[in-house]
Amino acid sequence: MARLRTRRSFLRGLGATALAGGVLTGCGPARNPREITFWNFYGPGGQQKRQSDWVVRLAAEWNATHDVKVRVRYVPNKDYKSGPTLQTSFSAGAGPDVFLLSPGDFLRYYNGGALADLTPHLDPGVREDFLPEVLQTRLVDGRVYGLPMEIEPLALYYSEAAFERARLSEGDLPRTWDDLLALAERLTTPDHFGLLLETNPGYYQNFTWYPFLWMAGGEVFSPDQRRSAFAGPAAHAALRFWQDSVRRGAAPRRVQGEGGNDSVSNIAHGYCAMQQLGIWGIAEIAEQAPGFRYGVVPLPTPPGGSYTTALGSWAMVANAKGANPEAAAEFVAWALGSSDPACIDRMRRWNTEAKTNLPPRYSVQRAARDRGAFDRGPMRVFAEQVMARARPEPRYPPEVYRAVSDALQACQLDGADPVRAAEAAAEQIDTFLSTYDGAAIQ
Repeated sequence: MARLRTRRSFLRGLGATALAGGVLTGCGPARNPREITFWNFYGPGGQQKRQSDWVVRLAAEWNATHDVKVRVRYVPNKDYKSGPTLQTSFSAGAGPDVFLLSPGDFLRYYNGGALADLTPHLDPGVREDFLPEVLQTRLVDGRVYGLPMEIEPLALYYSEAAFERARLSEGDLPRTWDDLLALAERLTTPDHFGLLLETNPGYYQNFTWYPFLWMAGGEVFSPDQRRSAFAGPAAHAALRFWQDSVRRGAAPRRVQGEGGNDSVSNIAHGYCAMQQLGIWGIAEIAEQAPGFRYGVVPLPTPPGGSYTTALGSWAMVANAKGANPEAAAEFVAWALGSSDPACIDRMRRWNTEAKTNLPPRYSVQRAARDRGAFDRGPMRVFAEQVMARARPEPRYPPEVYRAVSDALQACQLDGADPVRAAEAAAEQIDTFLSTYDGAAIQ
């Protein structure tokens, strides 16, 4: 089990899986070793200008001082995160030299031989500067295969206007799952839903559901990671909660915009009164819906459960099979893993100006705190309350992710029995584990 993180400690420092069912050995198009490609879903040309500008500036700063140039390609969110674009490119032998990877998809690419070892390119002491629980899902046998850009905890956002129309105050904010469902039903009107949880299948939906499993006392694996622990009362309760929110009409079957991670299309535009969402929503709302009034609270807990949240974080990784893996690894280390003050400030700007997050490095946390980044508003709530107990997003092979996803989708949208769905998922996981020989599952 991953180590829990306390608020006090945060504030102190604030069988190999083939990609897309194929292989990585195909002969792709000829590549220029004097150029490395960086695929991302922020810029240039992304929806949020500050994030797009940060990526453009990153490439420009590198290109001004290095012979091997970086060329940035923007891939829209829906194509990058949920679509086949990235996997298909690797199956065709034409994957990007540098790309972004979540913990949930790490083992697909590591077990497929696609990730370059970044360890030789890191400045001395930099590895210790990363919060260990955030870096650990990018380590294999003590070697670093990805550098986190951020920490993205999940919380519950609520519309102040919706609360006012329902004659509710801060004293009515939910503390338990029962409170949350009752409040969601009360806030549901012909014009909007009371609560929004992700309904699109994918790594993001699993990520947002794991805190409910954990808070109920459940796990996907046994402590020795040799068998599934999924078919138990905690999974049943977490699956049933998500099912009940839709069955009672308090949450939608379909989310708006790019999905449950889209704050503007959902809560800010009035599609729902409350939304489970990550810290990135602060920057999205500030840039795209600055007049929207909202608050943030930690996720409610089940009866007898203990609070925790999940820590998402995208990481930069380098393609071990690209035209110039050394230059790609050097770029990642330069961008996020240097002790140079310019790197510290670059990461501070990303985490507190371009895209509101919590920094994954102690030095960046200090720099951000010195500028008052966590002194007020939702950022302070995330730093002091949401982060009271937190666990990193797990890294599971695709077969495990799909078993969990199938159970969640079946219960949430198809009315399946949570007990039977959990048993079916556990059986799939056990079957997979009996032949798995990839990197350690965390």
